[in-house]
Amino acid sequence: MIEKRLCAHLLRLIHQLDQQRLGILMLSASVHAVSLTDLSQQDTSSALKQALDQGIAMAVTELGKPGGFNSNPQVRIELPGNLAKVASSMKMMGMGGEVEQLENSMNKAAELAVPQAKALLTNAVSKMTLKDAKGILAGPDDAATQYLNKSSREQLRKSFLPIVKQATDKVGLAKQYNTFAGQAASFGVIPSKDANIENYVTEQALNGLFEIIAQEEGKIRQNPADAATQLAKKVFSAQ
Repeated sequence: MIEKRLCAHLLRLIHQLDQQRLGILMLSASVHAVSLTDLSQQDTSSALKQALDQGIAMAVTELGKPGGFNSNPQVRIELPGNLAKVASSMKMMGMGGEVEQLENSMNKAAELAVPQAKALLTNAVSKMTLKDAKGILAGPDDAATQYLNKSSREQLRKSFLPIVKQATDKVGLAKQYNTFAGQAASFGVIPSKDANIENYVTEQALNGLFEIIAQEEGKIRQNPADAATQLAKKVFSAQ
């Protein structure tokens, strides 16, 4: 009888220990499994702003260096639409040097303009509301980039344009481009918005800038470990 009682008592103790271990494991899991609902709105907003500042800095640094546009096939600026076909013909007729000079100047102009974006974009990030941040975090992988594009593009355009114009004016073929492209636009060969070289290069530079920012945003969303701050890693891991 005594042995049976001891065995029963031991079994109860083992059962109690198992229950305690299970409780500890569940508590530990609940501590580490953070969800967006567990985070304060301020933390969420701050983390998003930190991640955006990181993406902006990387994009501006990458595109603003020598060859930032020209050496990157994803954003390299070439002549628009059907003019690209004309350029190919010019190259076949031995005028390739002039075309390359024009395209190089367009990409160089974009590289010179991009550094202007950092202050404007960072300012746009600082004005982001808690409501904006919540919507962005719940949105697609490029939601923050879309927000920046919508809120800042017009200001960036005004900032880029004079720099692009100054750079392209140094190339003689740029003036010929405006004359020829204007005629081409009147016949519907290219869109009218592409008929002016500084306008065209400015828009292409903006497209390239936001494309790289979107890539950086996507990287952080897909792999929060890429975020530069602990708070950003925590928030994006909770998505």
